[in-house]
This record gives sequence, C-alpha cells and structure tokens, in this order.
Amino acid sequence: MKLTFDITREDHLIARMTALAIAIHVLESAFPSPLPGVKPGLANIVIILVYMQFGWRIAAWVSLLRVLVGSLIIGTFLTPTFFLSLAGALGSLGILLLVRPIPFGPVGLCLLAALSHISCQFIVAFLLFIPNTGLFRLLPVLLTFATFFGTISGIISARIWKMIEQTSTESNLTH
Repeated sequence: MKLTFDITREDHLIARMTALAIAIHVLESAFPSPLPGVKPGLANIVIILVYMQFGWRIAAWVSLLRVLVGSLIIGTFLTPTFFLSLAGALGSLGILLLVRPIPFGPVGLCLLAALSHISCQFIVAFLLFIPNTGLFRLLPVLLTFATFFGTISGIISARIWKMIEQTSTESNLTH
C-alpha cells in the first residue's frame, strides 16, 4: 500500500510562512526577558499578516505549527512553556476568529491578539501551574507588557501590510 499526498500551493504557503514564524520565534527565544514569560512576540507579526492576507484557517495552521515545531527545536515540547505557548496561540486565534467580521487594522488585531495571548497564558498558569491568588498581582504588569508589545507588533505589521498592498497594487497595474 502506497501513501500519496497531493501537495497544494496552499501547503507551500503554510510551510513558508511557518518557517518564517519559527525562525523568528527561535531567534526571539535567545533574547533575555524582562520578566519570566514576557517576550515581544514578533513571530505573531507573521500570523497577523497571514490572517489579513489569507484568512483565519491558514493563520491557524501557521500559528499552531509554529508552536509545535518551535517547541521541538527549542526543547520545550510538553513542558509548561509549551502549554503556555499553546494556550496563548489558541487564545490569539480565538479572538481573531471572533473579530473576523469587524474590519480591524493590523494594530488593532495585534493588540487584541497580544492581550488574548497573555490572558490565556495567565489562566493556564493559574489553573495548572501556580494556583495561588498572589499570581493576580502580576496580571496588570503582564497586560501592560502585552499592550506595549502588541502595539509595537501592530505598528510593524501595519508598515509591512502597507508594503504588501503597494506591491499588490503595482503588480495589478502592470498586468
């Protein structure tokens, strides 16, 4: 019995975007963190841009594959870090799914995704790893960092999105 798979252009797109997100994720993991678990989340720029250009389903594939493969490369697979990362990714994807009908720009999407990401990570940390109400004292600090980094990611995403739109417009004019 021979197994065969039809590989589509969409599969190639997902693979390329996932590779880019993983590379950014792995690079970012080498940087020191201001607080445990606080990272800029620059790989999420890729997810937001994929979401805006290709839709939620492809963004979900890229995001979840980034978490899985990134954790295998970094060595955090099935550790608390993996589950926190997965919870954050699922939270971000959940909010992106909920706001699909609303025309948010890159800054709004990044901000919503970052706040959802940290909120879901916090809930999982509280329920599974640190069930102490003292943890709630960190929540305002974490939400502040998420707001800051989500806004920065949004600004970067907006600039890249503008370049994508200009390239697309120029390409349409020449064809």
